[in-house]
Amino acid sequence: MPSSLTSLSPNPSAISLKTPSHTEPPLSTVTPIIPIPTALSINPHGNNKASPTQSNTRVTPSPRFISAPPLPPAPSASNPLPYRSDLSPSPSPLRPHCLAKDRLVLWKPFSASEDPRLAHPILSEADFNCILSVIDASWGSNTKAAYGAGLLVFHVFCDSRNVPEIDRCPVSQPLLLSFISTCTGTYSGNTLANYIAGIRAWHMLHGRPWILDPITLKATIEGAAWLAPPSSKRPQHNPFTPDIIALFKSQLNLEDPLDAAVFACITVCFWGVARVGEFTVPSINAFDPTKHITRAGLTQITDRNGLSVLKFHLPWTKTSKAASKGESVQCAQQNGPADPLAAIENHFHINAVTSHEHLFSWTHSSGKWCPLSKKELTGKINKLASQFNLPNLKGHSLHIGGTLEYLLQGIPFDVIQSLGRWAGNAFTLYLRQHTMILAPYLQASPVLEPFVRYTQPPVR
Repeated sequence: MPSSLTSLSPNPSAISLKTPSHTEPPLSTVTPIIPIPTALSINPHGNNKASPTQSNTRVTPSPRFISAPPLPPAPSASNPLPYRSDLSPSPSPLRPHCLAKDRLVLWKPFSASEDPRLAHPILSEADFNCILSVIDASWGSNTKAAYGAGLLVFHVFCDSRNVPEIDRCPVSQPLLLSFISTCTGTYSGNTLANYIAGIRAWHMLHGRPWILDPITLKATIEGAAWLAPPSSKRPQHNPFTPDIIALFKSQLNLEDPLDAAVFACITVCFWGVARVGEFTVPSINAFDPTKHITRAGLTQITDRNGLSVLKFHLPWTKTSKAASKGESVQCAQQNGPADPLAAIENHFHINAVTSHEHLFSWTHSSGKWCPLSKKELTGKINKLASQFNLPNLKGHSLHIGGTLEYLLQGIPFDVIQSLGRWAGNAFTLYLRQHTMILAPYLQASPVLEPFVRYTQPPVR
């Protein structure tokens, strides 16, 4: 295999990867990781007031801590949608109308200045805001949005029961168990578990104790899961296969900038066993090179046996933040129309992406460069899936399908675990064709008997 993406095509004259007018670094060399900003920000809109005793008990800080930590950026400027009529909380200055992902920070529990049990004689408002920002940084936007949804449902429940603000946080065990029991039959067990996690995160974020028996809480959530109606559960996503990818390719115009970027992203997510959100942006205006992959993050590596692999550096994932230098996704050339290398080569031919731009940027008809958004990608997938009558084929089906394809090829379980970057055996939940995977082991003379100890998952 060639050592550079500029000569991957078997017929160089057919596909010539033109580079932009300025010189780009060759993809066969390792490009330095984009430096990560060290400034950490906090929310400037906190409304907690320091207790009167705090101003009289200030401790002179040591020189190392003279300067206050930098403030965080303000919450998102996007306008939140109106509340649903059946999920509208009572108006309160403690709960401003904001985006779901901002509720953990902006929705305040009963003020410490009004509750002498929660007043602190030493820490100032700035100290508490600093703590708030550090803890808040541990969650991704999607996680905070899910937690914010749970916080809304909890406060609507409390409003319906006329629960005083002081009794909502710290929440008592009877109140929380009543909340779970009331929601049972309306929400799935997983949704309720996320809602409880959101309420707990809200407590932790604002320094309030979480005084609940974990065994009782676990039993209540499990009971709610058993009683959840079938309608509350989403159908399982079907996996992508190389044949389905080839079918999609036949309906895409690979000379169109968007289609070329979409198809390249599909093949990379499938063969790299990656999540769609790791190779797309939330919206075309949300591209951030410290969080999203750029063309400079793609390198080609050849081992001592001459085998080439494409390595994609993700600066940030939901399990590995930028501070830990992100994670890497790998894939290699494949036979057939679902080959990721050919797809990337075509994408770079149609879209002359520069080193600092999003890897799957594409040229809009207006001439504007657009990073590939998750909405654009999933929209294409949904449209083609509907066209070919392929139900329950979603963006996450690429992650599931890549896992299944490698297992069907006889790739050992531990290699799949490493390829998909799983810390445990969670990937076994994605298996949709257990019989096909286990077929070689079930024969009178097992075909793969010498490799059983390497490929069999651990016995639980």
